[in-house]
Amino acid sequence: MTTQEHDASVYEQVQESSEFQELKRRFRRWTFPMTVAFLAWYLLYVVLSGWARDFMGIKLLGDINVGLIFGLLQFVSTFLIAWAYARHAERKLDPIADKLRHEVEEKTQ
Repeated sequence: MTTQEHDASVYEQVQESSEFQELKRRFRRWTFPMTVAFLAWYLLYVVLSGWARDFMGIKLLGDINVGLIFGLLQFVSTFLIAWAYARHAERKLDPIADKLRHEVEEKTQ
């Protein structure tokens, strides 16, 4: 068996393991709903900008209107999602990923 064939079988074994399946499940369980929520929030902003111009043009403070606030909140929500994902990954994903990485490194040396 060549090294390349040996490495492929190790990775296939890891991919079939219950720990790897759990890692994928945890990743998808967080990212898919968060992606849908963010896209819905962004689509709301786009739709309101196009079809609710009167609402988006309401002035709140001087020349600052609802549309500007919603636009800035897009950036805020992006950073909040990135921060939340980093916390999620550190707590729920990284321990499993580190364990799997160590197992693969041991088997491929």
